[in-house]
Amino acid sequence: MPRIVTRTIAFAVLATLPFAALSSAQAKPAVEVAFVLDTTGSMGGLIEGAKRKIWSIATAIVDSNPDADIRMGLVAYRDIGDEYVTKKYELTTDIQDLYANLLELKARGGGDWAESVNEALDTAVNKMKWTEGGDVHRIVFLVGDAPPHMDYAQDTKYPVTLKVAKQKDIIVNAVLAGNAQDTARVWQDIAQNGNGRFIPIPQDGGQVVVIETPYDEDIIILQREINETVIPYGPRALQRRTEEKTKQLSQVAAAAPSQASEMASYLNKRAKVNSEAVTGDGDLVADLNAGRTSFSAIKDDDLPANLRAMKPEERTAEINRQTATRKALNEKLAALVAKRDKYVAEARSKAPPKASSFDRVVEDTLRAQLKR
Repeated sequence: MPRIVTRTIAFAVLATLPFAALSSAQAKPAVEVAFVLDTTGSMGGLIEGAKRKIWSIATAIVDSNPDADIRMGLVAYRDIGDEYVTKKYELTTDIQDLYANLLELKARGGGDWAESVNEALDTAVNKMKWTEGGDVHRIVFLVGDAPPHMDYAQDTKYPVTLKVAKQKDIIVNAVLAGNAQDTARVWQDIAQNGNGRFIPIPQDGGQVVVIETPYDEDIIILQREINETVIPYGPRALQRRTEEKTKQLSQVAAAAPSQASEMASYLNKRAKVNSEAVTGDGDLVADLNAGRTSFSAIKDDDLPANLRAMKPEERTAEINRQTATRKALNEKLAALVAKRDKYVAEARSKAPPKASSFDRVVEDTLRAQLKR
């Protein structure tokens, strides 16, 4: 029997490294998803849920668009008088960096009822670096339980922002946590005028089903071995950040093996497209193989110590060795990930129906909207 662990958690999401706006000449398709998340005190369950399920949401995007560049971002919002009004985490391909930022978010503040929803939506639509033109899906999920302050004269009100979103071909969905009727009316208006969905869920985000599989442990072991093929390069700060990413999987696995398995599954599916073992920049093996850099373009000071000590032909041989090792390990991992996917799908089909949960409604909405 599948081992299914049910936890009542809620969700919020989020995203990553700074990413310059790309032109319509970009060849590859892209999927860009930004979450606009209320982080006041009443949203604690959702935020904790996001920390658990971001990888399953990212994987749902990959499964629907395996060849696309995937960028995720987050706008956290509270209200005037709180620690912050908005915090923007730019759209990025570095989902691990987004995940690290998400872990730092706490649910606090929000003394009165209404919140700075208008400013948060304006930040997401007008201040994030969305890719222009081309084959791009642009999707926003507004997630909160309280209506906007319509009395803040300095704010761009949401009807104006939604007109800009329509011009930019950005879909705006509205996820309502709880059942406040005044919020529901506004959220329905936002979804209708944002060409998106109005999605009511329980205040705590609903019951998120965590499915542990017999393949999780072996998947984690293989991803750890793949992480050993990473060669950090660039400025010292970037090298340290890349090294931290190789350790992130083990840190997650210690607390939540199924979540670490989801992370490894995402990385494996992306590796078929971009050769990455970690998300974002800083891995020499991935960047050389993808043609994003060359040895001639890299200063010796930006190489790790072991490569600096090598002759040019030895450096090439080392890259080839790590590339071959990574390729063989990823092939083994892909077979396990396919078995895990099948196991999870069968377990979900046999599980009794539950009330809507944040992760499932987001995944279902993404699958539908990415087909448009």
